[in-house]
Amino acid sequence: MSSANNTDAQNVASDFLDRHPEITSIDLLISDLNGVIRGKRIPCENLAKVFEKGIYMPASVFALDINGNTVEETGLGLSSGDGDRVCRAIPGTLNPVTWMDSNQYGQLLMTMEEMDGSPFFADPRQILRRILEQFSDRGLTPVVALELEFYLVDRLRDEGNLIQPPQSPSSGERATQSQLYSMLELDEYAEFINDLQCAAQAQGLPLDTVLKECAPGQFEANLIHTDDALSACDHSVLLKRLIKGVALKHGFEATFMAKPYGLEAGSGTHVHVSLIDSNGHNIFAENGDDPLESAPLQYAVGGLLELMPDSMALLAPNLNSFRRFQEGLYVPMAPTWGYDNRSVAIRVPAGPKEARRIEHRVAGADVNPYLLLATVLSSIHHGLTQQIAPAEPIIGNAYEQIAPQLTNSWAHALHLLGNSHVLGEQLGEDFIEVFIANRQAERAETMREVSAMEYDWYLRHV
Repeated sequence: MSSANNTDAQNVASDFLDRHPEITSIDLLISDLNGVIRGKRIPCENLAKVFEKGIYMPASVFALDINGNTVEETGLGLSSGDGDRVCRAIPGTLNPVTWMDSNQYGQLLMTMEEMDGSPFFADPRQILRRILEQFSDRGLTPVVALELEFYLVDRLRDEGNLIQPPQSPSSGERATQSQLYSMLELDEYAEFINDLQCAAQAQGLPLDTVLKECAPGQFEANLIHTDDALSACDHSVLLKRLIKGVALKHGFEATFMAKPYGLEAGSGTHVHVSLIDSNGHNIFAENGDDPLESAPLQYAVGGLLELMPDSMALLAPNLNSFRRFQEGLYVPMAPTWGYDNRSVAIRVPAGPKEARRIEHRVAGADVNPYLLLATVLSSIHHGLTQQIAPAEPIIGNAYEQIAPQLTNSWAHALHLLGNSHVLGEQLGEDFIEVFIANRQAERAETMREVSAMEYDWYLRHV
């Protein structure tokens, strides 16, 4: 690092610690293949060194399954010597952690590089960065916003050792109804939501709206749109950590499982995307007020629909993810699209043409945000370059018009991804191999487990 950069790094660290003299430790964070936060905790006096030289972590952090076990089939474990790579600080992500009982912690998000400074192929953030370069080469900038659904659950399980909605902080009652957009339930959880918004502000996270979602204990948090897609995903990763931390402070647990309750609505991650050109014009708004007359919008939708089946393993990354795909619960079941229609997979929301955008509604809340956005943007890029025209938009209830087509099989989804030439080229064949090996190993573990339902159904009757 040059002496000028060295001085800048020291200034960033010293300025932060001068503003927050109560902080004694810094959490260095990196998001793994599942979107799980991993990292190290260092004393604050080492912060400047982190900015100057980075920190070392094993490449196998991207070989970990959901339980934190290294999947050797990825080739990133012992067969390669389980060697280190360097992790660099992501600018703008150094902030205090305000939700813990003590205010002594800060946090800093990291990304992994090879020792020569080139991007590490298995870091999802680096994959998204590469996809964004393809848009930059075309003179285009994605403007994106993410919406995250989650459940609050009681830390105490019910009599059957199953999760249950928390007791209302004000009434002491457990919710049993959906009560979508309920202001009463927002009032009941006002202290939690206020703490969430204050903590987000302290961390520079552009949290916009918090609303009550469909099911008991289910909420949604929306991030403000931005023309920095990498930062949008950084914010999403950090917001998940923040929501979990604030929930624990209030005596709840927050979960981003895609389907925590079998008979209630699942939780998704919706992505809003528009594209602006070098003059700042939204290319989806060309040709006036009719979105059906915009060729770029049509091609973008066409690419998303064509690659959606091959994308399912990325959008639904684990066993529970596929339980979300049930009819009648606002979850897309087929590659469909429409204007201002929430029954389809790709929705073009109503509104002024200047704000015209695509809403991608397929992914679960358990998705890795970097991989989600890399997949969405890769599909849009494919549609634009190949000029793929979509089928006619759906008018009315898509569930009644189009039979389910998206796979609900984890094994089949991995097969489709492994055979996708376009996604292999876009995301990197070496990354796809690591991802599939990681997911196949976790799936094999799930197949070794016998559920309580299987005993109830089969033990005595077969």
